[in-house]
Amino acid sequence: MARPLVSIIGRPNVGKSTFFNRMAGKRIAIVDDQPGVTRDRLYADVSWLNYDFTMIDTAGIDPLSGDEMLQSMQAQAELAIDLSKVILFFVDARDGMTSMDKYVADILLKSGKPVLLVLNKADSGSEPDTLHDFYELGFGVPFPISASHGLGIGDLLDEVVSYFDAHSDNEDIKAVKIAVVGKPNAGKSSLVNRILNYERSIVSGVSGTTRDAIDTPFKKNENDYIIIDTAGIRKKSKVESGTVERYAIVRSFDAVRRSDVVLVTIDATCGLTDQDVKIAGYAHDEGRAAIIVVNKWDLVEKDTYTVNKFKKDIQNKLAFMTYAPIIYVSALTGQRLSKIIDYVDYAMECAGRRIPTGLLNDCLGEATTVSEPPSKNGRRLKIYYATQVAVSPPTFVLFVNDTELMHFSYLRYLENYFRKSFDFTGTPIRIHVRFKNEKEMR
Repeated sequence: MARPLVSIIGRPNVGKSTFFNRMAGKRIAIVDDQPGVTRDRLYADVSWLNYDFTMIDTAGIDPLSGDEMLQSMQAQAELAIDLSKVILFFVDARDGMTSMDKYVADILLKSGKPVLLVLNKADSGSEPDTLHDFYELGFGVPFPISASHGLGIGDLLDEVVSYFDAHSDNEDIKAVKIAVVGKPNAGKSSLVNRILNYERSIVSGVSGTTRDAIDTPFKKNENDYIIIDTAGIRKKSKVESGTVERYAIVRSFDAVRRSDVVLVTIDATCGLTDQDVKIAGYAHDEGRAAIIVVNKWDLVEKDTYTVNKFKKDIQNKLAFMTYAPIIYVSALTGQRLSKIIDYVDYAMECAGRRIPTGLLNDCLGEATTVSEPPSKNGRRLKIYYATQVAVSPPTFVLFVNDTELMHFSYLRYLENYFRKSFDFTGTPIRIHVRFKNEKEMR
């Protein structure tokens, strides 16, 4: 499941970054008494009470500033508001309510998003004298906390995660979600428009035209899909601080997390770059089914060996995801685009495949007979049995006599054997190793 987004919003210098750092478990954001120090939105994955979500730190909103950079930072904060499932509206208990707090409150009220009012710097732990003043903002009872001392944070997070339960997404779970990701100007929007058969996304040769992750439902062969066009993901060093593009990248990553299948789009005229590898790696790490879409194939000069050379380069650089099928298309001419949904359907079928325990262990027995498990210091690895515990991605647990005897190369061998036996085209698989007491096996 996709992680919900929780953004921290407020005027400058109310302790947003201090709170974010505590949640992230490390000092990520710059903390300073000068307003406006946080230039970029930062995000980190947070867990609380078995719930996983992504928390976003934003720059302070200052309506009185004429500084172009600060105005851009406010635009980023407004994007964060649009993205969020829950908003934490930070105010300062020491300063009391200010006109800037009222300005931010108006923005949040218009958003229609759920907002929790957080009264930070309530360091004593008792109810601050300014508490009742903030009722005027229209968000109910504030949550007094001290980000620097860790006071009151548990109650706040309890409220955040309870909201996830009460307000889950109403997305159609039968619709297959397809995220189209890649570098800027790889032809993602053109690809989406071709698949939809109409111009849903703006197409331009200028990098960064697509800023939002645009969800569009469509139907093909009586099946429901949602295709997500995303902003191009450039190298971090090439994205200017204080620009909306920084936040658009966060949205692209979120699109991958909530998708079922990722179309990793590569510009054939540029070849596979290091940035393409990083983007593909993100989809792999998130356990998403993936298809490598080589776009602009019509613009490549070809000979007898062109396809094989391209395929070999991709397989070498993307050795960690050789399971992903490769399709060569042209969004401009429509070449092979009709096959993409067929690839998506098959990848989904493989990602949702469940292997009966008996059949799985027969396969495991064959694999260990062909290649004996490794040994160390005279002690050999014994694999008692295996079971499948999840799908999307298919996830297996091996019960063994000693987890330290399982070498990564043998684990890779077993993965490849499972793939050969059961066909997991288009999807990563996960294999976990667990200790099992030998006495329990008798």
